Amino acid sequence: MTAKRNGISVLVASPHLMASELLVGALKRHGRFQVSDNVTTASEALAAVKSHAVDVALITATLADGQLSGFGALRQIRDCCPETKTVILLNAPEYNLVVDAFRAGARGVFSLSQSTFKSLCRCVEQVYAGQIWASSGELSEVIEAFSQLAPMRVVNADGMRLLTRREEDVVRLVAEGMQNREIATELKLSEHTVKNYLFHIFDKLGVSSRVELVLYAVSSTAKSQSFEDQGAREENGSQVLKVL
Repeated sequence: MTAKRNGISVLVASPHLMASELLVGALKRHGRFQVSDNVTTASEALAAVKSHAVDVALITATLADGQLSGFGALRQIRDCCPETKTVILLNAPEYNLVVDAFRAGARGVFSLSQSTFKSLCRCVEQVYAGQIWASSGELSEVIEAFSQLAPMRVVNADGMRLLTRREEDVVRLVAEGMQNREIATELKLSEHTVKNYLFHIFDKLGVSSRVELVLYAVSSTAKSQSFEDQGAREENGSQVLKVL
């Protein structure tokens, strides 16, 4: 993917105006970034993403709306503008928040207190390029937490399943930390067949590693659950209308 002529479009969402203005100024001076907006609330972030072509949204865990309201913004952006990639900004690494961030659809987690501005620039560039950004320790915690989730359903922005049931079985076992040989034994397949499944899965989803696959799948599973919940609410509403 190549950068736009004006650079990578970045949205900054933070309740701290002075700190965010310093960050915006630094991003603008970098040369490759174009800051599309600087907002303080989840609703402003969502409106900015809808009105601008935002490539990467940098969102603090807590916005002016309240404690951890940034995660609500993540989910809303994932649902309405899946092409916008999001990074959650944490004051310090907290593994439970890291897991929640990826579950909400984040493509990266960045600790402001333990990293440099240069690292943040690399984070934005890597996430824009389709990569995942997190430390090795954070990723280990994420994989451990996600290995307990089942079943996994990989869907697109409209809620349509992207993988066959057998491919979803492979993804679930990858998330459990199994290697190809163990997956082959579990599913009664040859190891060569498992490799072929993974090749096709990577190609379908546009990922390049097992870690990216698991993060993509868990984020997608959460999205699938939101579609199911919405369908259940609509069905219940229809039943109420019939009774009335």
